[in-house]
Amino acid sequence: MKSIQNRRLVILTEGRLDLFTAKTAVSVIRYCKEEVIALIDSVNAGKDPESIIGIGKGIPIVHTIEDILHLKPNALLIGIAPPGGMLPAEWRKHIADALRNGLHIISGLHCHLNEDREFHQLATEHHVKIWDIRKPSEDIPLGSGKAKNTKTLRILTVGSDCNIGKMVTSLEITNAARNRGINARFVATGQTGIMIDGSGIAVDHVISDFISGAAEKLVLDRAQYPLLSIEGQGTIVHPAYSGVTLGLLHGSAPQGLILCHQPARKTLRHFNDFSILPLSYLIDLYEKLAQPVFPCRVLGISLNCFGMADRDALQEIQKIERETKLPATDPIKFGVGKFMDSVLSLLP
Repeated sequence: MKSIQNRRLVILTEGRLDLFTAKTAVSVIRYCKEEVIALIDSVNAGKDPESIIGIGKGIPIVHTIEDILHLKPNALLIGIAPPGGMLPAEWRKHIADALRNGLHIISGLHCHLNEDREFHQLATEHHVKIWDIRKPSEDIPLGSGKAKNTKTLRILTVGSDCNIGKMVTSLEITNAARNRGINARFVATGQTGIMIDGSGIAVDHVISDFISGAAEKLVLDRAQYPLLSIEGQGTIVHPAYSGVTLGLLHGSAPQGLILCHQPARKTLRHFNDFSILPLSYLIDLYEKLAQPVFPCRVLGISLNCFGMADRDALQEIQKIERETKLPATDPIKFGVGKFMDSVLSLLP
């Protein structure tokens, strides 16, 4: 994706532009805003993204790709990551129109657009590429425990649920460390992180036996950095996504964890029969599961207080700090400075 020179991105969010459903779009806008020239969303056309998702002020929302060809876009980015990762049928026309107009396609869906006969033929005819971000490389090994022998400090985000702020927290820790003069590296393990960073492995598309090996490879390939801030996936107690969480935990062998949580969320996203478990339980569970491979501890609690006033968010932070005896913050509202002393104390 970063091989596209001077990316001028159009993000497709057709009818699904909100903070969680369009997590991919929101994150790319937050961290690569200078590369985003428009959103395609006929339901919200004419509105300002800031009024809907809180960021992206001034980025136009239009009906079709033809509406912004005069801005010379060079890639269409699929802006959602729905459960199961399948392409909404009504989006096919937008993708086909983009290909016909010479735009590359960047997709993080589980279904590989390059394997779609119509899209592949259009891409070939118009000399553009389709990047299926989730398609893993073929050189992923079995996990072997080698990550724990590296000298780099490995900080992994984990969660009380999926889609709760693990990537954002990892990116913010990376940026905060760099601001303190440390050559830190964000490690992308999901499609959105890869779109932002330009490298990584979407571990939720790796065969289960090789997930820990993928996490280990990501660490070993970046072991020259003194600090790796590793993007977590899922949650250890999720009926659908626990496997990828455990694979990351054991494969990356972190020395420290940041536990991510949304105070307003009471049940697992898309799984309303499963309650969010107490943070004290999750802290103990994550630390015990990590211990047989490489002991680590939870260093802080990252809270997603979206929709809460700052005053209410601060009260929630204070409450969590009293309950857990750990530093807590909302990375977007208040930054991650509270975490950094604990993180940097672990530097070798």
